[in-house]
Amino acid sequence: MQLFVGPVGDAAMELAVGNALVRRASSGEVTDAIRIYRPAEPVLVFGRRDTRHPGFPAAVQAGREAGFVPLVRAVGGRPVAYTSEAVVVDHVRHDARATEDHQRRFADFGVQYADALRELGIDARVGEVPGEYCPGAQSINARGAVKLVGTAQRVVQRAWLFSSLTVTGDDDPIRSLLTEVYAHLELPLDPATVGSVTTERPDLTSAEVEQHFHAAFAPGTTPTALDQPTLDLAASYAPDHRV
Repeated sequence: MQLFVGPVGDAAMELAVGNALVRRASSGEVTDAIRIYRPAEPVLVFGRRDTRHPGFPAAVQAGREAGFVPLVRAVGGRPVAYTSEAVVVDHVRHDARATEDHQRRFADFGVQYADALRELGIDARVGEVPGEYCPGAQSINARGAVKLVGTAQRVVQRAWLFSSLTVTGDDDPIRSLLTEVYAHLELPLDPATVGSVTTERPDLTSAEVEQHFHAAFAPGTTPTALDQPTLDLAASYAPDHRV
């Protein structure tokens, strides 16, 4: 397994790297890799179908006014917002059965993330909290009350990308922004379901959560910087993520 760390540029490039890695995995240039990072800046990320809603321009403007960079992701889902306090993990693998095991991956990774957070002393559970943002059956919540981790996949021929977002702080501004964004897009949201790891355990830092994920998901693996072919391919995809 390869473990990639370190900055790659702006927020659009951060999303594009996952897209580039899964494309390289499809061709066999990457076999098994994981990237763990904290975002460079606050971002508001939309799904492709959100862009077709009449309220999308107003939602984008709300993000900009709140200091969040609006982006569109390649994987599925509805709007999410996070800051540099979040921890993002991208798992990428070359896999001949990529299209067959889609649901199993959601279930398996959901258990792994819940286990990792329980090791930090959090009452983490797998399952959708009614009224949560970007709802998913394999979301990871705390106490059955607030969402902590959202997951999404992108599957291409012979490869998959499984991406997770763990909110580790700044849940108050995130809650405020998502409430406005979801109203513009006419989507249901219970603001009380927006949570974070550091609200559950105020003594933790995002750096500690990041290091814990290194140990949980890539034990004994030496971190390396992304190679130039991946960065070059990501640079060609980055404009697709910008609004």
